[in-house]
Amino acid sequence: MCQHFGHCENFMIFEAEDGKILSEQSIRNPGHRPGFLPNFLADKGVNVMIAGGIGGGAIEIFGERGIEVVTGAQGGARAAAEAFLSGALRSTGSVCREHAHHDDCGGH
Repeated sequence: MCQHFGHCENFMIFEAEDGKILSEQSIRNPGHRPGFLPNFLADKGVNVMIAGGIGGGAIEIFGERGIEVVTGAQGGARAAAEAFLSGALRSTGSVCREHAHHDDCGGH
């Protein structure tokens, strides 16, 4: 789980039904540009974004696209998705504020 959403290497997309993961797909990050990734993922059918930390602008765009954002997640992507599906994962509200110091976002 990357601590700054826009700087991860890959996005894991899980398809779930009735609280169970049916399939998973890894998609390489096509590049961090303001406003691009939330729309890219929304166009892939994502309806929940789970991240360690994420910028306020991305959260706003996800919200405009009807996508729930859960922040403060740690550990593996599949474990975080399963925790979300079971109701055990709650957002901490971690928001990255300075892109110049993206390596520090893990301190949220």
